[in-house]
Amino acid sequence: MATPAALSATALAALDHLVWRGDRLAVEAAPGRPTGHPALDAVLPGGGWPAGALTELLIPHFGVGELGLLLPQLRNIPVGRWGLCIAPPGLPYAPALAAAGVPLGRLLLVQAESPAHARWACRQALASRSCEIVLLWLAEADMAALRRLQLAAEDSATPLIVLRPAGVARQASPAVLRLELNAAPGGVRIRVLKRRGPMLAAPVDLVLPWSAAYPRPDLAVAAEGEHASPSSRPHSAPQVSVHALVRPRPARSGLAGVHTRTQ
Repeated sequence: MATPAALSATALAALDHLVWRGDRLAVEAAPGRPTGHPALDAVLPGGGWPAGALTELLIPHFGVGELGLLLPQLRNIPVGRWGLCIAPPGLPYAPALAAAGVPLGRLLLVQAESPAHARWACRQALASRSCEIVLLWLAEADMAALRRLQLAAEDSATPLIVLRPAGVARQASPAVLRLELNAAPGGVRIRVLKRRGPMLAAPVDLVLPWSAAYPRPDLAVAAEGEHASPSSRPHSAPQVSVHALVRPRPARSGLAGVHTRTQ
């Protein structure tokens, strides 16, 4: 016959899955959306992007690898659903997106006159319940505005990923997941700032695909390594946005600062 102590231990063990401890990843009520990057899924509660929640990606500047990181989500927009990009800082380059497998007919682009307009458009899109994923580039937002976005994402059960400047990392946020992104040779380095679980000491390095017919410029620079002197390395290499799917700048056909006007 089991002793009272043994029965108590058994009862506590049966309830263990209902209690989240800070030293382990939370067990999400619903599994996350796989990110398409197994190394990242392994450190995220639910094994992917939180569904029906606000996620923040904090970036030092546009083009560090954020769109390459999100490409698997944009590729998997089912028929009858939409992927929505609100207020991106650059015009998404349709040929590059199509070459990466993104169904352009299911991808919507919303331009906004102000951060307030962008947040309003985001809440309306979430309320429509017709979006598979919503991406929002947002430079300005206070805690109350972010909380409204979080509640809208929860109510719609839609993943909302907000891309914000890295400088807001120390500000409080209702986001259930906050990741800081930085460019790295061949891909992106991700530091987990907030998740439902213990802090992650080491960053996660991901190699992102490169579909161009020529070698990746960032890998070429990395391959030189210590064998190249600082003066021989391209000064512009750190600024090359090899992952930014934006339209290339056209070649200038006239003098700088001179604009022609068609009648």
